[in-house]
Amino acid sequence: MIEDFLKKRKSIAVVGLGYVGLPLAVELAKVFNIIGFDIKKQRIDELSKGIDSTGETSKKELKSLKIVFTNNPNKLLDASVIIIAVPTPIDEHKIPDLLPLKSASEIVGKYLRKGAVVVYESTVYPGVTEEICIPIVEKFSGMRCGRDFSVGYSPERINPGDKTHRLSNVIKVVSAQDKKTTDLLAGIYGAVVKAGIHKAPNIKTAEAAKVIENIQRDLNIALVNELAIIFNRMGLDTKAVLDAAATKWNFLPFQPGLVGGHCIGVDPYYLTFKAQSIGYHPEVILSGRRINDNMGKYIADHTIKQLINSGRPVKKSKILILGLTFKENIRDIRNTRVIDIYNELRGYGIDAYVYDSYVDKEEAYKEYGLALIQKPESKKPFDGIILAVKHSEFRRYPLGYLKKLCNGQPVLIDIKAFFDRDLAVKAGFHYWRL
Repeated sequence: MIEDFLKKRKSIAVVGLGYVGLPLAVELAKVFNIIGFDIKKQRIDELSKGIDSTGETSKKELKSLKIVFTNNPNKLLDASVIIIAVPTPIDEHKIPDLLPLKSASEIVGKYLRKGAVVVYESTVYPGVTEEICIPIVEKFSGMRCGRDFSVGYSPERINPGDKTHRLSNVIKVVSAQDKKTTDLLAGIYGAVVKAGIHKAPNIKTAEAAKVIENIQRDLNIALVNELAIIFNRMGLDTKAVLDAAATKWNFLPFQPGLVGGHCIGVDPYYLTFKAQSIGYHPEVILSGRRINDNMGKYIADHTIKQLINSGRPVKKSKILILGLTFKENIRDIRNTRVIDIYNELRGYGIDAYVYDSYVDKEEAYKEYGLALIQKPESKKPFDGIILAVKHSEFRRYPLGYLKKLCNGQPVLIDIKAFFDRDLAVKAGFHYWRL
């Protein structure tokens, strides 16, 4: 079966061209005929010009590959395999929001050719593909799964901003409703993933494997965040403690900080939602989530304490926050927890300003009602600075430059242990780090 794809007699479509779908389409296009579909015309227009606003793919790479970018769903009829890679967020009540996945399934169902394979890559709780997605595809296609089309699941492992762990060198998990489809997907993904393929025994196992990858990381970060809170009360430097502990060969080098983004801060709620629906209340997972969700408030509270300790009035103090994205060196602001610090400080009557050159200013305003400043010095002098994201750009900011943005002995809140403590104090800062 795979020969038809390798010889380009059959095409593959990728639905959803965001942080996951586009890198996938790009890699597959090096071997196969690829159709890239997205409902957003603006996204298709920019990709057709070789522009990727996410920053994950270069213009040279986009221009060198023959990908048919389209927002016309009729083109899906040309595909024998359709891979769905749309977001799976949570709503304001931390309940899984499956609307993007359901909408994509509806579109695919309407434009599905007989005999095609539908593959889901979106992160979900076990059972979503078979219990929710397949019935939608069946309804809108008028076809029967297992007879007229087949379904697989291959969880994404894209890490935005990571130039080391790319699609091609990370083991890919594949699964499907039958061995024939599993083998086909193993062949297709295996043609571009050099690290190897792992065949899961069934779709639910693959769904569960994906969702726990990020739960495990979330819980480890929650542990060091709780340790940081404890050590702070004891007057201990958390970084110094972790550096000492890391000398043991099997110590896990997790660091305290904010946990946001589209994966780690979201995926645990998918599994806990499912667990509660079957009558089990997860204790450990939700406990970790509570700790991580409250870190923005914790940092804001300590900023207030440091202002007071430095002899500055809280109300009308001016604070510069460096960084808005959910992690360093990317443009993604989805579910960033830096906004928690900003909102908390504003609630205390502090004039907080955010600078992040990676972020599209219109997107920041649309998403959070936040007007980013053009450059760090545009609102000086400040009473304090919060280093929230360790962008490489900020390494070019010497402590002397930051000090000149402020007046007197300002507060420096170093969430990422980015600066040397002794040098920061020597530069004249009232320094505190998580």
